[in-house]
Amino acid sequence: MPEVPGRILTTVEQRVAAITIDHPRRYNALTGAMLDELTNTLARLADDPAVSVVLVTGAGPHFCAGMDIRELRSARASGIRMEDRVTDAEEALAAFPKPTIAAIAGYCIGGGAQLALACDIRVAAENAEFAVTPAKLGVIYPARTITRLVHTLGPATAKRLVITGDRIDADTALRVGLAAEVVPGDRLGSRAAALAETIATRSSVTQRAAKQMIDAAAGPGIGSELEHRWTGAPNPDLEIGLDAFLSGTVPRFNRPSH
Repeated sequence: MPEVPGRILTTVEQRVAAITIDHPRRYNALTGAMLDELTNTLARLADDPAVSVVLVTGAGPHFCAGMDIRELRSARASGIRMEDRVTDAEEALAAFPKPTIAAIAGYCIGGGAQLALACDIRVAAENAEFAVTPAKLGVIYPARTITRLVHTLGPATAKRLVITGDRIDADTALRVGLAAEVVPGDRLGSRAAALAETIATRSSVTQRAAKQMIDAAAGPGIGSELEHRWTGAPNPDLEIGLDAFLSGTVPRFNRPSH
């Protein structure tokens, strides 16, 4: 029976876009076509007014085992650096203007860890295993990925993960900041969905401003131009939030326009 090619599946429901890495016979390893589809999907969802948050997960028991090594080898023989395509998808996810969540079970290895690290919030199942594996393949990670690792985990943990390539469990990932929370495996889907649904009810203006300024604060710092771009611009969500608070009702920020 021929193997089914890997694919990226996307559904949108109640303002949550669920992106599923679907290549279960290879532990959701990433092919070039899958990476291109992921990057294109993120570009489309960024401008979709029906989407307030993106939830990234893997089909079956694993999140993503990284690049498809067979394709990586054949691509290198043709002079193609497939690892650059992983980094492009990572950057598209990191630069996505709306909140992103990774729901991680099982393997989160190599390129899979890159994608998870690019998400704003990472929820892990108790059986999740994380590893950053370039030293096992002789791959040189690009500066953007190394910088993200250091900003998220600190230089000591980043060195440990990259230099050894060893796996860490979910509890260790939680301790070093690679995961925001750890839940039993049978609760991962419901917890990630509930988190996404909560985020979808909050102010998108506040969220976009926070993402840009937090990312800037973790890097070069928040410049006055960036601050003024948000604090000096009209903010309809502020009126909605204040009116709801004073009237004792639930604010409805992301109502569809007619």
